[in-house]
Amino acid sequence: MKLLITDFAWPDLSIEKRLLEEADLGYVVADSQDEETLAALAGDVHGIMTCWAPTTRRVIESSPNCKVVSRMGIGLDNIDVDTCNELGIPVTNVPDYCLIEVAEHAIASILTLGRNLHDFHSKSKQGVYSRDAITPLKRLEGRTVGIVGLGHIGKTVVRKARALGFNVLGTRNDLSKPVDGCDVVALEQLLSHSDFITLHLPLTDTNHHMISDKEFGLMKDGSFLINTARGGLVDHEALGRALDSGKVAGAALDVQDPEPPDLSQPLMQNPRVLISPHAAFVSEESLIDLRIRATQNAIGVMTGQNVSNIVNKGCF
Repeated sequence: MKLLITDFAWPDLSIEKRLLEEADLGYVVADSQDEETLAALAGDVHGIMTCWAPTTRRVIESSPNCKVVSRMGIGLDNIDVDTCNELGIPVTNVPDYCLIEVAEHAIASILTLGRNLHDFHSKSKQGVYSRDAITPLKRLEGRTVGIVGLGHIGKTVVRKARALGFNVLGTRNDLSKPVDGCDVVALEQLLSHSDFITLHLPLTDTNHHMISDKEFGLMKDGSFLINTARGGLVDHEALGRALDSGKVAGAALDVQDPEPPDLSQPLMQNPRVLISPHAAFVSEESLIDLRIRATQNAIGVMTGQNVSNIVNKGCF
């Protein structure tokens, strides 16, 4: 049996190749991520492992012997899960490999924005050595962090924010389930009462641009937005308007829509916006964990073992 590796986000595939060879499985690595190439390669494999490449209906249907689609990551927005469901193909992910890293990135963004470090750094490097801040500086302890999405990562952010003395609000679809360390409230209440709003939920067909003009209008004047989840959750044109009006004091965006983004767009040039290249998940430790577990997921399903991280268990 053979596994198609559509793409990867690290220098080599030494870990993946070692594990596959130990399991006596072959592999093919795509040299292009266009649909035609992936569909052609998929015809001769028994599993697909993908990082960012669009794993579309055509690609999946082109693989009649496919036993698994293994996501090297958490989110599933690049995989046509509906097609996998129709065909009875298990889809796996690694839902908890980077909890600490993403939570740390979100907290670092809150502290950087709240203490104006980005602006102080930029101006000092340009020869302007001044304490004049782009936004008023306020004591961070006792301010409120609103966490949209209370899954594995969101709960980790709750714990870290509380440890720093923040008040914490959280929201999710089921408001009846309590979460230690935060008050679970409706999204509208969270937006209107939070000084920092950080997003930690997957992108779906129903929440695209869930933060747009209406939601920015509900936010406290001078609040901050942090997005380490998916770029499509935020209407970036609406964010630009909220920044221009002063409604939003600043933003930290680790994710864009699309990726890679147009680096000439206004948000990229705005001094009140922190940009990082979808790097919140990255550490030496998290990537090793991800690579091992994503490959083990693929091997496990292909060889008939029990695999815990199947996201569509009811469909086959």
